[in-house]
Amino acid sequence: MKPRNVVLMTVIVAFCYRYVAAQHQKTYIVHMDKAGKPSVFTDHMEWYETSMRSVSESTSMLYAYDKVMHGFSTRLTVEEAGLLRNQPGIISVQEEVIYELHTTRSPEFLGLERSDMTMSGSASGSDVIVGVVDTGVWPGSKSLDDTGFGPVPSLWKGECESGTGFNVTSCNKKLIGARYFSRAYEAAYGPIDETIESKSPMDDDGHGTHTSTTATGSAVTGASLFGFAKGKARGMAPRARLAVYKACWLGGCFGSDILAAMEKAIIDGVHVLSLSIGGSISDYPTDIVAYGAFKAVSHGIFVSCSAGNSGPAPQSLSNVAPWIATVGAGTLDRDFPAYVTLGNGKKLYGVSLYSGKPLPGSMFPLVFAGNISNTTTGHLCVPGSLPQGRVTGKIVMCERGLNSRVQKGMVVKAAGGVGMILANTDTFGEELVADTHLIPSSTIGQKAGDEIKRYIVSDHNPTATITSGGTQLGVQPSPVVAAFSSRGPNPLTPEILKPDFIAPGVNILAGWTNKVAPTGLSEDPRRAEFNIVSGTSMSCPHVGGLAALLKEAHPEWSPAAIKSALMTTAYSTYKNGERLLDVASGMPSTPFDHGAGHVDPVSALDPGLVYDASADDYLSFLCALNYSSSVIRMFTGGSSTCTAGKKYRVEDLNYPSFSVPLMTASGQGGGSSAANIVKYTRTLTNVGPPETYKVWILSNTKAVKIKVEPEELTFTEENEKKVYTVTFTASSMESGTTSFGRLVWSGGKYVVSSPIAFSWV
Repeated sequence: MKPRNVVLMTVIVAFCYRYVAAQHQKTYIVHMDKAGKPSVFTDHMEWYETSMRSVSESTSMLYAYDKVMHGFSTRLTVEEAGLLRNQPGIISVQEEVIYELHTTRSPEFLGLERSDMTMSGSASGSDVIVGVVDTGVWPGSKSLDDTGFGPVPSLWKGECESGTGFNVTSCNKKLIGARYFSRAYEAAYGPIDETIESKSPMDDDGHGTHTSTTATGSAVTGASLFGFAKGKARGMAPRARLAVYKACWLGGCFGSDILAAMEKAIIDGVHVLSLSIGGSISDYPTDIVAYGAFKAVSHGIFVSCSAGNSGPAPQSLSNVAPWIATVGAGTLDRDFPAYVTLGNGKKLYGVSLYSGKPLPGSMFPLVFAGNISNTTTGHLCVPGSLPQGRVTGKIVMCERGLNSRVQKGMVVKAAGGVGMILANTDTFGEELVADTHLIPSSTIGQKAGDEIKRYIVSDHNPTATITSGGTQLGVQPSPVVAAFSSRGPNPLTPEILKPDFIAPGVNILAGWTNKVAPTGLSEDPRRAEFNIVSGTSMSCPHVGGLAALLKEAHPEWSPAAIKSALMTTAYSTYKNGERLLDVASGMPSTPFDHGAGHVDPVSALDPGLVYDASADDYLSFLCALNYSSSVIRMFTGGSSTCTAGKKYRVEDLNYPSFSVPLMTASGQGGGSSAANIVKYTRTLTNVGPPETYKVWILSNTKAVKIKVEPEELTFTEENEKKVYTVTFTASSMESGTTSFGRLVWSGGKYVVSSPIAFSWV
């Protein structure tokens, strides 16, 4: 992800005194039992208001919710929140969480340039509507052109709200809705300073415009970022309609605002919701995005979320609820080379989006920042770490970490340096993310960085130069799993494999706002119509757009069916049969890295079979986790609870993948004679022609015996369902051992594939 705009610091300072003044109050989200409304109240709003006023006369309601939950959000002291919890009809009182953003070639890479992969509707546009909860949108983007679009879909109930720099005419037949939600943000920081950010759907950050146009951007010829990645830029579903919901501000994405945005999206009538946001992992009942998504899915809305940018650490995922499509990031077959030539003649590969005046042909003195700085973080080139006069006229090698990548170049430039080499540390390995630097630069992998360090030490007069290689296509192998992409196993429910799949998320070209530079730095005067950005924030809207394509082709499909089609047709090997690589390790990736694999939308349009699931199935999943009846009512709205005496099993959720946690027996080496027997049940629905499918298993461990019953399924009609069971009989292995496999149903032209992940704990 690009660095957040440093104007954020100005916002925090400007609002600091207001925040301190109101520090004793916090925002709480109050869940009410809809069925528990006393008869003395004429409606639920009166009940909510009375309950709130009973503990605080001075507070006011921020939002009232009806679709995503029943209840409201308000500002209370800790003591007042405690009093409210004890009132009848209150299911829960939760302190608000602040979420953060998880911050062209993609259509061609995914096979979407084929004429039969456009929206199946008329040339006047699709009736499928994609909602994006983010930082808003830049209304002047060429990617929002509505030329050739027909009337706004008749069932659309949304609005185009006006405000700073944004009015009703900012919307059109492409951008059919735009709303903003700031009450919780302003409750925390005070009124928005409209000289700093826009109290409107206007995008002051760029993130929202980029994600929105990645999902649904209209085709724009000749698009590029300062000449890089020049070509046709278009979203995954260019004929789909777009609705934006601005709930993220320079100070963060506040839970009450996010929930209000999701509420309106449900009411407005979107078909797909894309949220490239997340926070630290939390249980499903306390995760705003999770239970908001539950209600959206219950209304037939596909929800796509970013997996997070905390990789390659294990168990680093966000947004792991099974009703959410959790998207990791992979690379494209496109790169932006910037070569580092050393004085010893060695030429090293790196990347950069620097577009300014190149270095002259001569070599320049080369230094490593860590060798000349007197600070402990000098090797990172943080502000103030480079002594004046020590780097003048030199190329400086800095290491990645702590501050933004582009800012490091600014630090070098301010100290008199003429160029920067940015080297990865072991955290990032060989992952190369290109940035729009303001100084001649090249980002290199850890191995190249180590080689440069050795060269500097061995040569009494080390020199180097940096040259740009423009845009390079056909890079192989591709895709590879991005190092930053968050990884499994699932930290909440290890029986559910996450992420679900990966999609393009590295060096993605899409629309940008005119309110901020492509670097996000206030000292950068440049503006661009398009920007190249990396993160699972970018892979998430890819899947949101692909879901719109599938919804257009199959309007009867549920969100689970759409996700299943994308999962069971994803690929986990290259054309030569080798497994997808993980750029962080240089080794083959696993389902804990890539989930089912990399999405293949062409195949997903016709998957043969799907693993379908409904809101009731997800409710049974929650019952299997033994939540209290009050928690279950949070998700159901108070209408139903778990059936007494019924046995609920997480393993029976009809998920398109298998994650099998296994207990390690006591004793040295895990007690190899001990065995685990686990049974999973699945149901397949036929969405293709009549066909007979046979199962086959691929496993790389002899420690687990896998038995599927029955081994053959015959479907004679569309929507016919067949049930099968999988029994895993596992020997005990040492704790921490993992192994992987695949369960495949093949029939005729169809291959319905599910990953299997084993982990001994």
